[in-house]
Amino acid sequence: MRQTGAMRTIVKRRDGAPDGFFPAEAAGLAWLAAAGGVRTAAVAGVGEDWIELERVDEVRASRAAASGFGAALARTHAAGAAAFGARPDGWHGPLFIGRREMPAADDRSWGAFYARDRVRPFLPIAVEAGFLTAGEASVVERACEVVEVGAFDDDEPPARLHGDLWTGNVLWSDGGAVLIDPAAHGGHRETDLAMLALFGCPFLDDVLAAYDRAAPLREGWRDRVPLHQLHPLAVHAAGHGRGYGVALAEAAESVLGLAS
Repeated sequence: MRQTGAMRTIVKRRDGAPDGFFPAEAAGLAWLAAAGGVRTAAVAGVGEDWIELERVDEVRASRAAASGFGAALARTHAAGAAAFGARPDGWHGPLFIGRREMPAADDRSWGAFYARDRVRPFLPIAVEAGFLTAGEASVVERACEVVEVGAFDDDEPPARLHGDLWTGNVLWSDGGAVLIDPAAHGGHRETDLAMLALFGCPFLDDVLAAYDRAAPLREGWRDRVPLHQLHPLAVHAAGHGRGYGVALAEAAESVLGLAS
């Protein structure tokens, strides 16, 4: 822990980090903060193999804080992005989710972007790792074919996504939720919500209810949760175990069922 002015900070390091790894994180945090929605951990400094961040004093989540988070997340999403797959404003380098690089894009079709850049890139890695069978990968590919032709496209504009919104990246402070470790990009707002549901979040029902009050969700959004979980499940199937490959194939089957 360090002290930077009045702010206590922590420094994260990664020897041999890929070019742009920590600067991408800093750019994502700044872009999300600029939305005026959910608070993000402030960046005190950044280098190629380190980032210095505000230290967040954590407390237990509460229903009131969860409701505040849901309403604030709606504001973050509403700040928008230049396109589906767009980088944070002012950032021209690579994007990452966890330790893996992911493509940037400039798409007007959410489905084409999502299938091509958020699901397919991770399938060969998952198969090679032994966490996804060839048969399961074929099922996921069939779902991607349905998604990419626009079966689930709608008139929603690109949202300003955190992009890796699992519960470990939502810290609870006295002042409410604070976001860390983004994979920020332009996407569909339901994807962030589906990731919260996938990995659990304290008082999730309160988060979602407050979000829906602030920015009503389209009819059928609960049915589309497996669609929006294809991305995080594909990422995890690439490196976190066989169970995620099974879950990915099951989500793909659900997507095919929705489209039939």
